[in-house]
Amino acid sequence: MIQRIQTLWLALAAVAAFATLKLPLYSGAKQDAAYAELTAISGGIGTLIATLLIGVLASVTIFLYKNRAVQIRLCVAGIFAEALLSYLYYRAMQDFTTGTFALSAILHMSIVLFLGLAARAINQDERLVKDSDRLR
Repeated sequence: MIQRIQTLWLALAAVAAFATLKLPLYSGAKQDAAYAELTAISGGIGTLIATLLIGVLASVTIFLYKNRAVQIRLCVAGIFAEALLSYLYYRAMQDFTTGTFALSAILHMSIVLFLGLAARAINQDERLVKDSDRLR
């Protein structure tokens, strides 16, 4: 489990997801002219639940190393959950009149990248096991 590269990718995805709980995605002035930062916690209950779901999903997927088909499905589900989270953030950004993206917005793109790399590595492991079974 530890020596597999997908464990690293899934751990990085989980760390990035949990880091987005506090780090802002967007900051600026809201419609009431007050400065605010948009994080998973301040974005509403939907963004909070989606962020926690992605982090827990990536963490749980690490320990399902004996069932690679489920691991791949959970990685794809995590990518779709991140797409849903991006939509929820887009809706939350509509409350801002002016603002800019924070540097930590890169974390959301990196989650998709890490989950994709993990799915690719899991698929390579699956092919390797199938090829070795065929040779027996």
